[in-house]
Amino acid sequence: MINEKKWAVPSFEIKLWADKKKNACIIIPVINEGDRIVNLLTKMNNLKIWDMADIIIVDGGSTDGSLETNRLIHFGVTGLIIKTGSGKLSAQLRCGYAFVLDKGYKNIITIDGNDKDDPASIPDFLNALENGYDFVQASRFVKGGIAINTPKSRDLAIKFIHAPVLSIASGFHWTDTTQGFRAYSSKMLLDERIAPFRDVFKTYELLAYLSYIAPKLGYRCIELPSSRIYPQGEVPTKISSFKGNIDVLKILFKACLGHYNPSQK
Repeated sequence: MINEKKWAVPSFEIKLWADKKKNACIIIPVINEGDRIVNLLTKMNNLKIWDMADIIIVDGGSTDGSLETNRLIHFGVTGLIIKTGSGKLSAQLRCGYAFVLDKGYKNIITIDGNDKDDPASIPDFLNALENGYDFVQASRFVKGGIAINTPKSRDLAIKFIHAPVLSIASGFHWTDTTQGFRAYSSKMLLDERIAPFRDVFKTYELLAYLSYIAPKLGYRCIELPSSRIYPQGEVPTKISSFKGNIDVLKILFKACLGHYNPSQK
């Protein structure tokens, strides 16, 4: 059980659970995504992702009615857990990762619920994990990747600050480091030298930290091409334009300076 592992995990409720069927799972963090999560689940259903991996939604407290249980069951969703404790994205991810690791999943993919990422890449992610990779990062910037309508300030920040800094600090050449479409082996998430289940991870810390620490510990990492499409005239993100981006950069430098390493806590 999670409590017996002494992990710091925000409180959550299990709203839907249809039992583990596969060794792999897809975690989708959401909060008030409305039609965007419906569109994503429709795409995943058309691709029959449920036949490859269990789909588990981690809700941060949605109030828009988009996660109606019968609708989720129709789309082949296996689980819906609702974070009731404090924190934002990293807190949601800790809930999701703790839940699926406790259930014994071997391979774990995370994709944002805002319908910017094309789930057609999921089979390639699963194949990479089955072939011994521990960390798979989606990239719109490697050969075969597609980036459409990316806000210019974000595009420049990723290419000239975020990815280069993480690449230098981690020793692995990253090109696309801010998005949450990625995959991990359970072995990596369970490594006590990484220790992701700590209260220091509340907002966006966990994403930068894992990109920094995994290569340094010798885990096999790879970037695979993906499509990341922002709708015209709209930026579906929970990161505010100025303060949010400054906070992301602060987190980046703290991660690369070892601030989140468990040895310093």
